[in-house]
Amino acid sequence: MRGLRARLVVVFAVLAGLSALTAAGLVYKQARDLMLTRTEWSVVNEFRLRVSTLTENMQHPPSRAALQQLANGVAPAFLDATGAAVYGDSGLVASGDAVAPLTPDLRRRVAAEQRLVYQRVVRDGDPYLVVGTPVLLRREGTPSGVEVYLVSSLHTEAADQEALVAAARNGVLPVLLLAVLFALVAAGGVLRPVRDLDRAARRLGAGELDTRLKVTGRDELARLVKTFNATAEALETNVSMARRFVADVSHELRTPLASILAMAEVIEEESARLDGDLPEAARLLNLEAGRLVKLVEDLMEISRFDAGAVGLVVDDVDVAQAVAASLRTRRWTSEVEVDVEPGVRVRLDPRRFDVVMANLVGNALRHGAKPVTVSLKKAQDIVIEVADAGPGVDPELLPRVFDRFSKADAARTRSDGSGLGLAIALENARLHGGSIEVGNRPGGGAVFRLTLPREPR
Repeated sequence: MRGLRARLVVVFAVLAGLSALTAAGLVYKQARDLMLTRTEWSVVNEFRLRVSTLTENMQHPPSRAALQQLANGVAPAFLDATGAAVYGDSGLVASGDAVAPLTPDLRRRVAAEQRLVYQRVVRDGDPYLVVGTPVLLRREGTPSGVEVYLVSSLHTEAADQEALVAAARNGVLPVLLLAVLFALVAAGGVLRPVRDLDRAARRLGAGELDTRLKVTGRDELARLVKTFNATAEALETNVSMARRFVADVSHELRTPLASILAMAEVIEEESARLDGDLPEAARLLNLEAGRLVKLVEDLMEISRFDAGAVGLVVDDVDVAQAVAASLRTRRWTSEVEVDVEPGVRVRLDPRRFDVVMANLVGNALRHGAKPVTVSLKKAQDIVIEVADAGPGVDPELLPRVFDRFSKADAARTRSDGSGLGLAIALENARLHGGSIEVGNRPGGGAVFRLTLPREPR
């Protein structure tokens, strides 16, 4: 959410900055063009008038002194300017030394086109306006061969341009600051409903199915909030029905299953008095009744996870003691090697941890080969490894080991379980905020890694 807020602020700032830069650029260009145009026309018109006045009674052909007087006469009308005049093949006569900006190209155009020509020239980093015009004979209106030039500095105009640039730059910075401030306010207004939706979705995912949001406005976000509320209400209804169904089915099945199992045990105990195949049938009846009870229990357990009807009852548990108790309850102590350091304490649900260990160790004993080992690795989280020395898990089955009703094929011995044990173990690990991974060891055998946080997440 913070990343989205930052991106919105950046977008607003960039758009505002581009707008401000574009506006400032347009204002600067218009102001610069207007300023230069006014300067050019002022200089050109004044120059034309001065040339016309100074050449009105000029003798033809002019002497060098007359050319010098003409060059000197056009310059004083302008600040920081130099006048120049030339006749035929005679050298250029100037009123000063600053005639370098007078380019050969402009002189050729004046001579060839026989009209007033001007251009802006930059010489050594300084801008100049260069103007040239031919002098026409008054009576005949024919070219006299005299050309008059003016080199006028645009230093003042350049300074004014720098001032315009500084003003535009200084004007953009406050706009950017205002844009960032506006972006923060706008992003907060846009993202507040999104943040509320995010928090509500998290609460809903955590099992708070009564989570609802207040609908304000009629925009797209308001419609999204309505959709969320409708979805949450439907989910709460469905989960409530599922929980009630699981509870009802569990209650209805528990009593008849207990009766069937009890009767099967009694029949097997009395099987010695039976004749023929009846003793074997009694034994199989008791075995299958036990498997049926285990299958129903696993189905009820996985259904409770699906219905969201499970929770943790955490306690401060010594991992070594919990592992030993789980093995001792199932009489696996002599069959499993334990390498768990005592004194490592974790906050977890002891009953659900026992279910996880029973499924992982039971799976290793049924499908693997001895020795089966349980070891502990201490890190930021607790990692418990259950390994066996069997043939390992078929690589094609590895991605589906924790799928429901997934059973080993030819790579392992035939399973007598429900196919739900590992799925239940994984759900219990996730309930603690942990995970279970499976892989094959290089030397042979499968290894299951149970990772649990020190505090349930």
